[in-house]
Amino acid sequence: MNLAAFPSAGEADLVEALRADPDAWIDGLSVIAEKAGDGTPAGYALLTRCRVGDAPALALGPCAVAPSHQRTGAGSAAIRAALEAARQMGENLVVVLGHAEYYPRFGFRRASEFGIRTSFEVPDENLMALALDASKPVPSGTIRYPAAFGV
Repeated sequence: MNLAAFPSAGEADLVEALRADPDAWIDGLSVIAEKAGDGTPAGYALLTRCRVGDAPALALGPCAVAPSHQRTGAGSAAIRAALEAARQMGENLVVVLGHAEYYPRFGFRRASEFGIRTSFEVPDENLMALALDASKPVPSGTIRYPAAFGV
């Protein structure tokens, strides 16, 4: 799906590299949304282990939608399912670097509001975080992504 959704193999290669990293990959957090009725893969979302400061967190991405299913809600369904799976596993925090208008629909807010930042320059509105468990404190600090991200 990543090969079809993006102009290069970069995202598909990233997923394969993350899958091979036992410190990043978490079974159950690679989610495919299927087209209702026939089970055709339509949307994809991946959550992998990262760290914020010294605390464990999750990074959202890559996310993809098959070209024939764009604007059908398939991407949103995959993201919602991945976030719910993480919540059920007891995870506390998810970060995403993405479209400032898209991710707030899932509850993401500017990461800077939590004191979360990257080690590289990004527009403040594009780095977002979501606390999955309101009863737990949200860690602050610099995000350390898995090596596959190359940052």
